[in-house]
Amino acid sequence: MIICIGAGPGDLDYLPQGSARLIREADVVAGFDAVVNLVRPLIAPEAEIVTMGYRDQVAKLDTVAAAHHAGQRCVVVFMGDIHFSGFQYLERVERACGHPVETRPGISSAQVLASKARVCFDETTFITFHRRGDLEPFKQHLVHALADTRNAIIIPRPWDFMPRDIAAWLLDQGVPATQPVEVWEHLTGAEAQWQGQLADCRQEFSDMSIMLIRSLAPMPSQIEPTP
Repeated sequence: MIICIGAGPGDLDYLPQGSARLIREADVVAGFDAVVNLVRPLIAPEAEIVTMGYRDQVAKLDTVAAAHHAGQRCVVVFMGDIHFSGFQYLERVERACGHPVETRPGISSAQVLASKARVCFDETTFITFHRRGDLEPFKQHLVHALADTRNAIIIPRPWDFMPRDIAAWLLDQGVPATQPVEVWEHLTGAEAQWQGQLADCRQEFSDMSIMLIRSLAPMPSQIEPTP
């Protein structure tokens, strides 16, 4: 058994009960350091813990795959939801194992932000730049979403495309400088929020940030009029 689990946005209160049970029952629990530290209180004392970083993730996942093929119950934990910004990591897990693996979704920071900021996903485009490779198609998708008067929830890329970089790039593409922007940090912890316009988003934020760009023309309510 090997299962990939979305561990939520940084607080165990957001971890589904079924996922918590699988972590408790696992012989091997693996993942990036920060995510493993989040679920560490759930890991059985006798379980093997395999932590990794960007540089050694391929080798460490080979170790986990070997344990899986030897019949051990293995869990790989992801921050947030696997299918929001962890899809490349999932591909690496499956490459190591040599076959598709079971996944358990989790709560993402985008879902928490939508709740706190009161935006509807039907009227919002979600884009993650937290990935390796060419960002250009995703950048253009963001421009088109804003042109279509949709909100945009954006996960930045920590090493080179943070909120101020995103704002500067959008301004260069002709996106209005008055577009309302919010940047939230540590959504489930000691959260901080910045609000302003696109032209004013010039400061640095931590890599635990998520960005909301609100539509300039919010969709009106479509419920029945008040009697």
